[in-house]
Amino acid sequence: MTSIVSACAEAQGILGFDDLRSLGVSPTSRQRNIVENQGNTDFLEAWPISFVADKFGQSTTHWSQLQRRIQRGVGNPCPLLMIGIPAAVVSESILKV
Repeated sequence: MTSIVSACAEAQGILGFDDLRSLGVSPTSRQRNIVENQGNTDFLEAWPISFVADKFGQSTTHWSQLQRRIQRGVGNPCPLLMIGIPAAVVSESILKV
């Protein structure tokens, strides 16, 4: 996911927080602190990592967590439909924005 966010940011010419604001993206203060505390790290390297960690961290929607829940039988007897979306499809869609 980090590589997808990074590629999108690069394609959109995002070089800092001001560029994000112009696209209507408002980083959280936590994300801002993480990026600013990276020191000499390039914004395009630091921001996607903090964004993905905050938005797509380990949770019940994360694949490994979901697999464990299914193996434990959580959700029975409700039917589950799981669809995987290849990263290439997501990347192509985002970069066309």
